[in-house]
Amino acid sequence: MMPRSLIPMLAGALMLAASSAAPAQDGKYPDPGISDTEVVIGSSYPFSGPAAAYGVVSGAQAYFGLVNDRGGVNGRKIRFVVLDDAYQPSRVVTNIRQLVERDHVFAIFNIGGTAHNLAVLNYINEQKIPQLYINTGADVFGLTPDKNPWTLIGIPSYGSEAAAFAQYLNQVKPQAKVSVLYQADAFGQDLLRGLKTAVQGSTVSLVAEESYNPTEPSVDSQVGKLQRSGADVFVNFSIPKFAAQAIRRVSELGWKPLQLLTSVSASTELVLKPAGLETAQGIVSTAFLKDPSDPRFAEDPGVLEYKVALTKAFLKANPSDPLRIRGYALAQVLVKALQDMKEPSRVGLMSAAVHMDAELPMFLPGTRIVTSPTNYFPIQHLTIERFEGDRWALQGEPIDTSKLRSH
Repeated sequence: MMPRSLIPMLAGALMLAASSAAPAQDGKYPDPGISDTEVVIGSSYPFSGPAAAYGVVSGAQAYFGLVNDRGGVNGRKIRFVVLDDAYQPSRVVTNIRQLVERDHVFAIFNIGGTAHNLAVLNYINEQKIPQLYINTGADVFGLTPDKNPWTLIGIPSYGSEAAAFAQYLNQVKPQAKVSVLYQADAFGQDLLRGLKTAVQGSTVSLVAEESYNPTEPSVDSQVGKLQRSGADVFVNFSIPKFAAQAIRRVSELGWKPLQLLTSVSASTELVLKPAGLETAQGIVSTAFLKDPSDPRFAEDPGVLEYKVALTKAFLKANPSDPLRIRGYALAQVLVKALQDMKEPSRVGLMSAAVHMDAELPMFLPGTRIVTSPTNYFPIQHLTIERFEGDRWALQGEPIDTSKLRSH
């Protein structure tokens, strides 16, 4: 994370750097933002506001820097133009319009938030600009490739995660009485709906649910109500700030449920440490990326390369933070699509993105990126992980969630 005082300066510098980008003037490059020497990628991140933790997804910058140091992608250096949206959909709209209409980016990459991506979905698809590897798992983005062919999610769908949680509960606590804390928007509602669907027909029951608004100061009252429901499982479908509050409150109340935490908040640095590592023991989440703190990956070439690149880009960054790993890994997927373009155009990039079958260095073994013109869910393998001591420990083999649910 960067000091907030530097955010306006950084944003200004990035915007100034981007102002030189201009639309293509000849037939060689039918779209703006790409030339013989450069490709311009734009994004909008919440460097400030209630979801500022997601700003560290810009670990993508570390991988782009590594690629550029090696000569770029097919000779083109990547220029990454990033604007702060403070986790406000209205600011995402303003940022994307600026990136497209003033900064002339070639593609949009890794916007965070369900409501935020929905706010620009129609505009981006009308403009026919690749909106790639967005940082949300909302099913809607994968279910409508015919209506939104330029948009591709970058993480496992929330329905897939819910299905993995349901299978886990059926195995370890088949009579579970489940309570759910969720964000009162498309993000939280998608996760809640997915969980309800996934437990249908089983002996697992949902006994309580409480929502919160991201403008609220605390979720203490919601957690208190969930405790009083008599639930023995607490499912935490919250963004990092509120996930940490909820974990801490569970401990303060002396409540001891089995806790399931959405992967979008499974950050040791930004969630579990603020909550208190002693309160986080035994929390269960899902994973699809390698954890540099896991001894089994101590000598993994991809992990070693990641650590070097991250340290160079962000000297004091924690390499084990899942959100930084995610940004870096999704940047690998984007670079793979850029490498696979059969022609240097937005159509060429989108075609490469939706015809992919690849296993990339920062993804867990057995986790492949697989897409087709009718499959806009690139990642469907998840592994259960449990927090033990000061790190996440993988539990068993990857789960093929495509066999647990139908999209």
